[in-house]
Amino acid sequence: MAGFTPPPQPDWQAMADRTEAQQRRRKRMLLAGITVVACALGVGAGLFILDRDDKGGKAPGPGGGSQSATAAPGQDPNAPTVPGEPNLLRDRSGQVNIALSPDAVLGKVDNGNVLRLRSNGNSYAQAAEPVVDASKSFTVSAWVYNEADGGSRFAISQGDGTSYSFELGREDSNGKKSWVFRMQTDEKGAASTAVAATSDGLNTVRTWALLTGVYDAQGKTLTLYVDGKEAGRAPVAAAWAGQGPLQLGRSRHHGIWSGPWAGVIGHVLVWDKPLTADQVLALKGGKLDKEIKPVGSWLVG
Repeated sequence: MAGFTPPPQPDWQAMADRTEAQQRRRKRMLLAGITVVACALGVGAGLFILDRDDKGGKAPGPGGGSQSATAAPGQDPNAPTVPGEPNLLRDRSGQVNIALSPDAVLGKVDNGNVLRLRSNGNSYAQAAEPVVDASKSFTVSAWVYNEADGGSRFAISQGDGTSYSFELGREDSNGKKSWVFRMQTDEKGAASTAVAATSDGLNTVRTWALLTGVYDAQGKTLTLYVDGKEAGRAPVAAAWAGQGPLQLGRSRHHGIWSGPWAGVIGHVLVWDKPLTADQVLALKGGKLDKEIKPVGSWLVG
């Protein structure tokens, strides 16, 4: 979308600290009247709020950057959904809106919006089509908060039918938990034909993380960045691009949906080019050049 400026992210770590503090306070006070709890679902409201500690100054919300989208009269220009369609996430830079499942809930962080998923078969979001050609260079990124102690969990993927084309999330393999960016090289979707870049030694549970996966088709590499820093890299001769749509909160494995996300996803961005290490670092600080426009962006207002 012309004129799109990637907006800055909120202070995710401060919000995570606030989450823990409020949860402890809630247990002590045992008051049902406490309504603002980070990552807590608002009963009957269809909304939850992630609060943050203002100590040290107010962090900018995701909607701090300028947008060229024009809202209808009376509509919030930073609303996360399509006007009149509360269950359809609005693509702020392209034309691929994303439908929410019945158990996917929108929430707020300061000036921004996030998606809360509950780790079940009815808690995900799905586009109507692919956002990028996974056989060519691309970048996918999102802020995530994983609440599940065990199991592989996927925040973003693309593909349906037999297999994903790519997936980004948390892997739990034989008890070892790591952030992962994985791509498939064959349409049959066998584990032996998958290539993955994984983190080592990073916490993946109840912590905010900016996950960014970069596929460089010319360089024949896929790279995982966590919080703006390279966390893993792997060579890949060629990637397979299925025709399935973009998914939030799940991935396709051997013909079934797998890895339901438990927690929060926000500031989802996709580019049809490989971002450099410097550009990924700039993205972390909300300083990415405005000329580097994504082909898809959701929950950024």
